[in-house]
Amino acid sequence: MKLGKVEFCHLLQIIALFLCLSGMNQAEPSRSRSKPYFQSGRTRTKRSWVWNQFFVLEEYMGSDPLYVGKLHSDVDKGDGSIKYILSGEGASSIFIIDENTGDIHATKRLDREEQAYYTLRAQALDRLTNKPVEPESEFVIKIQDINDNEPKFLDGPYTAGVPEMSPVGTSVVQVTATDADDPTYGNSARVVYSILQGQPYFSVEPKTGIIKTALPNMDREAKDQYLLVIQAKDMVGQNGGLSGTTSVTVTLTDVNDNPPRFPRRSYQYNVPESLPLASVVARIKAADADVGPNAEMEYKIVDGDGLGVFKISVDKDTQEGIITIQKELDFEAKTSYTLRIEAANMHVDPRFLSLGPFSDMTTVKIIVEDVDEPPVFTSRLYSMVVSEAAKVGTIIGTVAAHDPDASNSPVRYSIDRNTDLERYFNIDANSGVITTAKSLDRETNAVHNITVLAMESQNPAQIGRGYVAITILDINDNAPEFAMEYETTVCENAQPGQIIQKISAIDKDDPPNGHQFYFSLTAEAANNHNFTLQDNKGDVSPYLSEAVNLY
Repeated sequence: MKLGKVEFCHLLQIIALFLCLSGMNQAEPSRSRSKPYFQSGRTRTKRSWVWNQFFVLEEYMGSDPLYVGKLHSDVDKGDGSIKYILSGEGASSIFIIDENTGDIHATKRLDREEQAYYTLRAQALDRLTNKPVEPESEFVIKIQDINDNEPKFLDGPYTAGVPEMSPVGTSVVQVTATDADDPTYGNSARVVYSILQGQPYFSVEPKTGIIKTALPNMDREAKDQYLLVIQAKDMVGQNGGLSGTTSVTVTLTDVNDNPPRFPRRSYQYNVPESLPLASVVARIKAADADVGPNAEMEYKIVDGDGLGVFKISVDKDTQEGIITIQKELDFEAKTSYTLRIEAANMHVDPRFLSLGPFSDMTTVKIIVEDVDEPPVFTSRLYSMVVSEAAKVGTIIGTVAAHDPDASNSPVRYSIDRNTDLERYFNIDANSGVITTAKSLDRETNAVHNITVLAMESQNPAQIGRGYVAITILDINDNAPEFAMEYETTVCENAQPGQIIQKISAIDKDDPPNGHQFYFSLTAEAANNHNFTLQDNKGDVSPYLSEAVNLY
């Protein structure tokens, strides 16, 4: 029959009470000296009096006070002339004494874990004089332990981690249970550990509480967390011992034991040819069952006709490979590209190289889709020349544009009038021939920069732009002019041949070899022999000088 905790405690108390009552019935030994003595336990001589330790079982639950022991003096003849008193810890509140017989009882339940012993003082007094008949004697009541406290895990519940694929016997964590019972008395506080839940994956050392792995090659990707229940049992684990439990949550931490693998051997993506540079074409991802740094990877294009046209980088957050455009796409030039892409782990664990290789390959085909593009001119800038003497309708030059799409739609031309506000020029809508629309004047505007528009006949919204610089060639259509109005003064004593004025001329025209001016005096001025004009032979600045003395 198994006894519960309460029944077991009651049984011990009954046995202790029986032993105490048996001691009371024994004959008291004679004393050679008049000293108090205590009927219980061990005795030893101290100074000139005898004292004993009393042992009282804790957790007494009876209805009557618990007998502790007996105090007796040699001078007590049993006639009631002696009375006994107690003082010290718990006197009157916990322990009482029969002043006539010296019997000591405990009136309250005692708990060794709250207080292990009580120190009291006993005295025998003459009842009539109330004077001591014995010197005061000190004694100890020690509370004897019973196994009434189960082991407790003060730090539980526990959490711990251990790398996956760890060998058998790898330490995970140590659990510790404490027992409030007396470790110096019996086995009440001697604890052993066992595992109630968590086998066969883990084991626990019975004496130390160290939890270890019990199976090899535990795979985090198959199961990453285990809930263990650990028991601590006192009485060295024997029947009747008390026990406590705690839970331990063990998480398998990741190691790089899984190589990256593309879910598919090939991918295909369609992109419009008009996609801007640096645009994302596609995102691909190699699957890796590992996590954190063990799942970090890098991507690179190792082969294919798209090298230099596309590049691939890694998204640090998602570990995806991001394919972007490096060069402009042109459907009319190339309609598809093929890339061979490799994904490889960045942090390879040498212990698991046999599970590799820790990289994988896939093929990505990129289809370039045709986009209705605007017409394209054969030149980004046309340079043309025309004489300012050209008549209206004179042909200056021709521009040409074509539809780059496969449909090759016909193109119609026009001039952006915001660049030709005075409407000096016209363009033939079909041929692209540019002609003069009105007289030109180089001196007013030497260069005209106009924009020519080319639009598809089938889709007028598609408009291309070409730029034309028309230079106006000069003709000699402007007479020379004096640079300023001249008014010259001369001293009356000026010498003949002395230069009195330098004359300049300008011309709005711009001849290729520069201006050649010829100067002469008018007929009226030529009759005045006081002055002469020296032509500087083509120089724009002739000299006016005095010919004779003016006095």
